[in-house]
Amino acid sequence: MNPKSAQTIADIARLAGVSKSTVSRALSDSPLNCEETKERIRGITKDQHFQINFPARRLSKKESNTIAFVTHGHHKEFSFADLFTLEILSSISRVLAESGYDLLMVQVDPMACCDWSADYLDTGRADGFILMTSTRKNAHIKSLLEMKSPFIVWGVPLPGHSYPSVTGDNFTGGKLAVEHFVRSGRRKIAFLGGPAEELEVQRRYDGYAAAMKDAGLEVVQKRVGYGDFSTESSAATMRQLLEGSPDLDAVFVNSDLMAMSAMDVLRANGRRVPEDVAVIGYDNLSIAEVANPPLTTVSQNLPQAGRLLAQNLIQYLRTGVVTNVVVPVNLEVRKSA
Repeated sequence: MNPKSAQTIADIARLAGVSKSTVSRALSDSPLNCEETKERIRGITKDQHFQINFPARRLSKKESNTIAFVTHGHHKEFSFADLFTLEILSSISRVLAESGYDLLMVQVDPMACCDWSADYLDTGRADGFILMTSTRKNAHIKSLLEMKSPFIVWGVPLPGHSYPSVTGDNFTGGKLAVEHFVRSGRRKIAFLGGPAEELEVQRRYDGYAAAMKDAGLEVVQKRVGYGDFSTESSAATMRQLLEGSPDLDAVFVNSDLMAMSAMDVLRANGRRVPEDVAVIGYDNLSIAEVANPPLTTVSQNLPQAGRLLAQNLIQYLRTGVVTNVVVPVNLEVRKSA
């Protein structure tokens, strides 16, 4: 490349020997870059007489009319996230098609550096993102905010930040599960959550704890455990709960697939479901109906959630209006409880 020839972020990245996303962060003064890197990139842009205005760039660039659906890459054949994604994608894709948008599937490594958005925005491959990750979600959100990337997220919005979101009523979901257990005479009720740091999981625990208190029941910490939404973690945590509290008579589990895995562990340890231990899951995935026994679960109305994710992101892209929507939940009662 000849001197004084840099025209794009990609040109600056090549001169600096870094990624395009690193350049984007440096030019927006993101704290994700160290000061030494920022100064080096600023020096190159000054020498090249290169300037960039992020809002102007977004406005002047032709729209791709493509929305990227962002989820995790998986190293196994089947997971909770895969099934959840399939069920919510149907309504998302329908709304996008009706609105003249294409859908791009993007898989990201949840443990990798969260700088992938610039690769899609800077190349014009996507206008915005629907973030549907279940691990390190907060890190991805903070990175998207730092990069000034337009997005909407499935989940509870982070306090103190402004961006569009859609989430189920997690607090009410936790309360509904425990209230149902109490009405059916259960008293030693366990909580089997997803990742403890995720806000959705915390809200479900808060609902669980509030309903326990309302019923005059103590939250016993040896009956509280967490996994990572995988069936393996659910099985391991269910075994720990049984070891700590062999007399537990109910368990509220934070996903349907985790609940099905928990029921396998209960049976393997000589407990009948629901006679000895009642089980309630979360999400009301289609597979819950054919579980053994059919699974009582908190229904999040995934078709409605998918429609809102697509509609509200399009609205945000066109108007800048930020919406934070909570979708009502209800309890779908089946044989497991």
